[in-house]
Amino acid sequence: MNGPVLDRTAPAATGAERPPTASRARWRRFLLLFAVFTCAACGLVYELALTALGSYLIGNSVMQTSVVISVMVFAMGIGSLAAKPLQRRAVGAFALVEVLLALVGGLSVLILYVAFAWLRVYMPAMVVVSFTVGLLIGAEIPLLMTLLQRIRRQEAGSAVADLFAADYVGALVGGLCFPLLLLPTFGQLKGALVVGAVNAVAGVVVVLWIFRRRTRRAVRAALLAGAAGVLGLLGTVYVLADDIEVTARQQLYRDPIIHAETTPYQDIVVTRSTAFTGEPDTRLFLNGDLQFSSVDEYRYHEALVHPALSGKRSSVLIMGGGDALALREVLRYDDVDEVTLVDLDPAMTRLARSFGPLLELNDRALGDPRVTVVHADAFTWLRDATRRYDAVLIDFPDPDTAALAKLYSVEFYHLLGHVLNPGSQVVVQGGSPFFAPKTYWSIATTIGEAGYATTAYQVDVPSFGNWGFVLAAPGADGPPPSLRLADDVPRLRFLDDAVLAAATVFPVDRRPQDVRASTLMDPVVLEYTRHEWRNY
Repeated sequence: MNGPVLDRTAPAATGAERPPTASRARWRRFLLLFAVFTCAACGLVYELALTALGSYLIGNSVMQTSVVISVMVFAMGIGSLAAKPLQRRAVGAFALVEVLLALVGGLSVLILYVAFAWLRVYMPAMVVVSFTVGLLIGAEIPLLMTLLQRIRRQEAGSAVADLFAADYVGALVGGLCFPLLLLPTFGQLKGALVVGAVNAVAGVVVVLWIFRRRTRRAVRAALLAGAAGVLGLLGTVYVLADDIEVTARQQLYRDPIIHAETTPYQDIVVTRSTAFTGEPDTRLFLNGDLQFSSVDEYRYHEALVHPALSGKRSSVLIMGGGDALALREVLRYDDVDEVTLVDLDPAMTRLARSFGPLLELNDRALGDPRVTVVHADAFTWLRDATRRYDAVLIDFPDPDTAALAKLYSVEFYHLLGHVLNPGSQVVVQGGSPFFAPKTYWSIATTIGEAGYATTAYQVDVPSFGNWGFVLAAPGADGPPPSLRLADDVPRLRFLDDAVLAAATVFPVDRRPQDVRASTLMDPVVLEYTRHEWRNY
């Protein structure tokens, strides 16, 4: 299949094309391999965008990644087989495939966001989009191999080596560009649109230019017009992307959105409305999960912070809590000398420093000179930490992803022991003993398995419902830590000794259950969480 004789898109009236010179052939091969490199980078970005979007919207990142990758790889095999009859028209077929891939891949995030926000058919839509993108990517390789051989015939092994080298290096670059460049610069929706435009130019314009003398003018014009139409559509959607995203996102939330951004780590949304009390109700959502309501957040944060600070508290470590509301409560004690706050996402703490509604709630706590903020993965940070603390407050989101489940493992709490002073206390938010009792008691069991004495307690937070915490002290053989308030506790709106005394009493149907401790290799807390919250 070498030469225009076998390419039915070649001009019939011009005769055979003169063999290219060696230098010209090398230049054309370079351009074609560069197109392979670029298209491979775009293909991997589409894959990563689909998995990331599913993780943000649905959670369960392992399942989302597994479905997207398995469906796409299966579809790539089908696409490779489907491309076999197209090799005789390889130039036109490849350009058409890239036009369609740029269109579907570029709009993929928008399509799935609309399917989630308005149509509520996210999973079927994700499978269809993943299959379509995989089908088109799979059709690329057989066609590119044919085009590569038409420039200069070489042994199959050498051609495959050149083609796959360019493909794999492109995939590497695409994989790195997605989290380091595209997400921070453009976000998910606009990032996919930009990649679609690059895909159209690299796959259509470059290839048609290389083989311009082997393609009929009418075919070339039609394909270039198709590419121009796709670029125009992607550009139009890019201009309207912010409005589209705001409108679609608002469908997911009851109250008006006053701030929204997507970071490399999570989707941050803040809403505001008038509560039943007549006060403004500001709510923070991370990946769609409610983190607090300003109407009753003080109940949650008083219950989290003050029992743990009933003892020594000169140095305090807060893990999570980037909204600085727990920090606000800590700083109410004058004898707290230093606080270290470890939070993964700099965008969250930046919002807590600068966004008016959050500043009103956290009393500008991050501006206090006693506070040091560290942006790091808590597990990794603990492995290298050398400082020791009198009290530790752990305020992570519920363990509904693999990344969060490791922060509720025996290994994590073992590492935590290395930064504790003698006589220190730790408190962990443990989710809802009512809605997710197995999850809650698994967290308590895990902390005990790591060598701590524990005291379980729960309070009512209207926005969340019944919510639980675990107070812990190093030494599994020692007495459970006493649930009390310090003698010099500042004036509180919710907690007092009577409330704390009642907080340790669990109803019969929510008392300790026969559950397992969670570890890195056996993250049972993740399965408990997914199973229990699935019904709410």
